[in-house]
Amino acid sequence: MAVNLSAPKNPLAVPGVRLAAVSSGVNGERDDLALMVFDPSAVVAGVYTQSAFAAPPVWVAKERENTSRGWLVNSGNANAATGEPGRKDAVALCQQTAAVLELEPNSLQPFSTGVIGERLPMDELLAAIPKLATSLRPDNWLAFASAIMTTDTVAKAVSEQVTIDGEAVTVTGVAKGSGMIKPNMATMLAYIACDATVSEEVLQRSVVEIANASFNRITVDGDTSTNDCFMLCASGASALSPIVSVEDPRLLYLEDTIASVAKTLAQSIVRDGEGATKFVTVTVSGGASRTECLEVGYTVAESPLVKTALFAGDANWGRFCMAIGRAQIESLDAAGVSLYLDEVEVAHRGIMSPTYSEEAGAAVLAKEEFEVRIDLGRGAYTETIWTTDLSYEYVRINADYRS
Repeated sequence: MAVNLSAPKNPLAVPGVRLAAVSSGVNGERDDLALMVFDPSAVVAGVYTQSAFAAPPVWVAKERENTSRGWLVNSGNANAATGEPGRKDAVALCQQTAAVLELEPNSLQPFSTGVIGERLPMDELLAAIPKLATSLRPDNWLAFASAIMTTDTVAKAVSEQVTIDGEAVTVTGVAKGSGMIKPNMATMLAYIACDATVSEEVLQRSVVEIANASFNRITVDGDTSTNDCFMLCASGASALSPIVSVEDPRLLYLEDTIASVAKTLAQSIVRDGEGATKFVTVTVSGGASRTECLEVGYTVAESPLVKTALFAGDANWGRFCMAIGRAQIESLDAAGVSLYLDEVEVAHRGIMSPTYSEEAGAAVLAKEEFEVRIDLGRGAYTETIWTTDLSYEYVRINADYRS
């Protein structure tokens, strides 16, 4: 049911990175255990959920960021709300995998996604590790992307290449996510690797900025997962000389490429949102600050009344006014606000535009993709958020999630 999203084709291998995916048998024959391993030269950075119920794998992953040689991911079970026993399970799974790979015990970061509140099926997962370790290949990105899926209907993988100082740099990323989507980083997981050599300090700054322009600008249902993580690896296998300063002009080209991959993955998560039939861009301009643009954007994008109108194709533009009006914006003057559906002006300075017709508004909402544009008329800032409608299918998926 994904909106204009097809299965990815042959993501590019990233030198210095190998991947594997196998089935533990817990979810039938479907692969549900994935591993990505990096060369010793690799540097890793990440941003993690800010949920107070952050899952034990997140605790461990954060502790191991500076010693990471790889990412171990299981799907179907989030290992969240499991406390200290859940932490011990995550550590044991990583230690056993590291031992088989002849790596240091603390060299793997664990990640989990799936049902919250249940312990990991350790016997099955541990039994699958030997096969997982012997299945590592540079071209296994699609297998990895498929293995980390839960309610996703399409695997999500993207590759781009950029030439910097005459050297080709490859960037490939994968992600999972469909519901419980409103990342607040710093049940969405995203992993991007490139073969550039980048210092830890520079890579950490980059991952935060890229997350804020991509994964932190999407919402399906306004719910932030206990397990959200966005991880970035620079393997160091490229011939490009190291980037060790944020002032290095080459960093801009690298960040732009990684950001492009991240943005495509983030939008893919929205396009594959649970029950989604519409992909909607919400752009808020004329704000006095970025913060108030985001406040208005998210209030509109997450309003159940707005989202159900989007699903129905109902040009009930009063619902947009309602959502804008309840956003926590100090001294917002409705008389300065204008509203557009694509290029159709719906409201001008707080009242219905004299050029607006119900038929024109309905024609926009009948499309699978469109933009809701809000001009606050009080400043120079602009922010964009991507979201979905709210359909009967979303309710069915989540009502039957554990059935």
